[in-house]
Amino acid sequence: MAAPLPRRATYDDVLAAPRHRVAEIVGGELRVTPRPAGPHALVASVLGEELGPPFRRGRGGPGGWILLDEPELHLGEDVLVADLAGWRRERMPAVPDVAYFDLAPDWICVVRSPSTEKVDRASKLGIYAWAEVGHAWLVNPATRTLEVMRRAGPSWLTVGVHADSARIRAEPFDAIELDLGMLWTDLAP
Repeated sequence: MAAPLPRRATYDDVLAAPRHRVAEIVGGELRVTPRPAGPHALVASVLGEELGPPFRRGRGGPGGWILLDEPELHLGEDVLVADLAGWRRERMPAVPDVAYFDLAPDWICVVRSPSTEKVDRASKLGIYAWAEVGHAWLVNPATRTLEVMRRAGPSWLTVGVHADSARIRAEPFDAIELDLGMLWTDLAP
């Protein structure tokens, strides 16, 4: 006799997870991970600080974006938490008063860590492509790199990999030059 199929996780499982953890449903499986460590949190915060004025506020850039830290995204049956996500204002003119978002963002940023990299790459990127997220950035504080990806149908095309203190223009935020060195300035050696 075949073994019973494992129970698919539900949103109640996410809600029951410890508050000091990040709970997600990836491919029907509940994944509970620790909150981001210092380098991870720092890099995500600095990146948000750099993109916010020109793209959210329109100071020194075109504006036109809603940018959020760690939004909970309900994409089909999956529940994901991106480190940063952005919606073009023509798709989301204002942030609704909701606990989670079922409108897929136009851009996501994942700050990579050894404990989540396998799931981020092998599972979550596929979910983001399925949900038609247009762009993904993978930032690695340990190697001081930024990988820029564009959705190409059901998969991703890497359009650039940048390192250290490169000054870059990275889609979809290529209207400004981004100094990658700013992301790593306050990291311990």
